[in-house]
Amino acid sequence: MIWGPGKLLFIHIAEQASSNMKELKEATLVEGKGIKGDRYYNNTGKYSNIPDIRDVTIIENEVLIALKENQPPLQKDKIILKPNEHRRNLTSQGVPLNYLVGKKIKIGEVILEGGRLNFPCKYLSDLLNKPLLLPLYNRSGLNCKIIKGGRIRVNDEIRPV
Repeated sequence: MIWGPGKLLFIHIAEQASSNMKELKEATLVEGKGIKGDRYYNNTGKYSNIPDIRDVTIIENEVLIALKENQPPLQKDKIILKPNEHRRNLTSQGVPLNYLVGKKIKIGEVILEGGRLNFPCKYLSDLLNKPLLLPLYNRSGLNCKIIKGGRIRVNDEIRPV
């Protein structure tokens, strides 16, 4: 599949599990650890029981738009899911995340490798009190491994490697 470049729209971290997501304009990513200051980097986050690489998580802005437009119409009404609510670290535009399992992408100085697709979870639905399980099925983002660390910034291009 030919695509790109995409764009990095938002960077978010949470210092601890369930704490509010904090928006950053730039961040440092460390191989095998995650984003400096994030709950997974600090080992204060909670993981599902699924074995996984989860240094960084990404979701497509297109998914947020589709939820807002109730596309496909899986629930009674639109769902507003803001970039600081979805609990993923990065929000991308123009990047086909479902096709990037096992593939590498470059954002700023960083190279990521797509791990498994993220699953929607009851935890997020309960935390936000929004019916997200079915609407996020197969479009809940991508878990990634940091292959090469470095700095990323909002508006960085996202390209296939």
